Amino acid sequence: MMNPIERYAHFFSTLKSDFKNEIFKDIFAHDALFEDPFQRVRGTEAIITVFRHMYETLHDPRFIVKESLGNEQSGYIRWKFIYARSAIHADESFEGVSHVVFDENSLVLSHIDYWDAASNVYEKIPVLGSLLRLIKNKIKAS
Repeated sequence: MMNPIERYAHFFSTLKSDFKNEIFKDIFAHDALFEDPFQRVRGTEAIITVFRHMYETLHDPRFIVKESLGNEQSGYIRWKFIYARSAIHADESFEGVSHVVFDENSLVLSHIDYWDAASNVYEKIPVLGSLLRLIKNKIKAS
């Protein structure tokens, strides 16, 4: 039998665009928190909305779980997110880490993502990206 973090890592690595809402209700506590660099939402329905939006706005998004580690109360998942902006664009990817906290029923109470939004999203926007790269080069150590 999988421990909670292994079960959650499996959920992420097998999630597909045609998911049924019920699967989220088997994974997340009713008032679970989900946070990434773009949003902070609470509740299963709001979390479902985040994932539906991901599948509606990106082409073939998917998570590759590189590592998971934890116990019955909490854990970490290191992952690679692969996606394309549309069917005609090449795949892009970036890596991140999620910290996950579980309740006494092994349901997710909190999922907080840590990844670099500046390098992985903002720098890919034409004008903004140039400005951010310029600022980054000015402040980095030689």
